[in-house]
Amino acid sequence: MADMLVKLYNIPCSHDIEENLFKSGIRIKKALAPDRSKIIAFARTCAKDDYSDEVRAAFSNNPATCYIATREKELIGFACYEATARNFFGPMAVLESERKKGVGKALLLKALESMRELGYAYAIIGWPTKSAVSFYKKCVDAIMIDENSSGVYKRMIEIDE
Repeated sequence: MADMLVKLYNIPCSHDIEENLFKSGIRIKKALAPDRSKIIAFARTCAKDDYSDEVRAAFSNNPATCYIATREKELIGFACYEATARNFFGPMAVLESERKKGVGKALLLKALESMRELGYAYAIIGWPTKSAVSFYKKCVDAIMIDENSSGVYKRMIEIDE
């Protein structure tokens, strides 16, 4: 799967989505070190893939490059950036029971806004799943980067390109 590209100067503001989520009891906030273990455990089990290594990498940045979504003091989603590589968004995961409510979009926008504040004009969404491609296109007009390789991921042990 190829990567996607997002124009950060064109992304919508997250404020209204966050406000609506807040009214329904969902909080979007920047992750803090005391919650690191909880977020890593969540990242290991909440999605089809284990994202715990990337979450650890996001927490090695100072401040951590991770946002979380909570409901009633329980973790329901997370989104990282600058975890796999510089200027990369992801991974992101939201509990299946909390999807289609704007949680993923709010996490995505908060992370991308932070990347824009770091000075980036574009962000790379690394190796999105087929099901996520339409989500990213719809939320932030992300476009596929034509590529016949695994990009930065070809450096992974299990990929032999």
